[in-house]
Amino acid sequence: MLPHYRTVKRSGSAEIVIKKSRFIGFARPAASEEEAVAFIESIKKEHWSATHNCSAYMIGERDEIQKASDDGEPSGTAGKPILEVIKNQGLKNVAVVVTRYFGGIMLGAGGLIRAYTDGAVAGLAAAEQVYKVLHREVRVSLDYTWLGKVENELRNRGTLMGETQFTDKVTLLCWPLESEAEAFMEWMTDITQGQGTIDKGESRYVEHAELPV
Repeated sequence: MLPHYRTVKRSGSAEIVIKKSRFIGFARPAASEEEAVAFIESIKKEHWSATHNCSAYMIGERDEIQKASDDGEPSGTAGKPILEVIKNQGLKNVAVVVTRYFGGIMLGAGGLIRAYTDGAVAGLAAAEQVYKVLHREVRVSLDYTWLGKVENELRNRGTLMGETQFTDKVTLLCWPLESEAEAFMEWMTDITQGQGTIDKGESRYVEHAELPV
């Protein structure tokens, strides 16, 4: 799994007008090709009366799946520019549709490329870009006498925390970066003087507005 990647947070849309043609950029996260195709089809259904619904998506840790559609525009003037925007912004697991309502003025090949590029940029900006960062769950079970000290150390370290569980012992659900999990467990062993039970759990991606330092 990648240590981190950029994607979009949610569905978003934005409209621009170029020589009386309306270009509406739609973007959303897509974890699979099926999600991407379903999103594109939903936009086509909603905007069935549009002149064109051009699209592109890129899926996979290594961008294994890349598709683009000109949807009737001259070849290479719509789908490919949209896909290039996704690539140039370094995004993964993203689907974009740019819907055009023709305004009566021909744009030419160069004009179409610029228009679909700008439409994709606008849609992606509206969807808000975020980082997905890989974290690893570390469960720390302790006697209650250690709780105050350990919580203070975790706050100072800036560790991402899950819900604390209270039974006969207190269990802290910590989410350090995947790359720092082993070092974190060693540090926690030192902090608790080996008195706690420390177990490694699953990995998962967590959203961040910026990459953790």
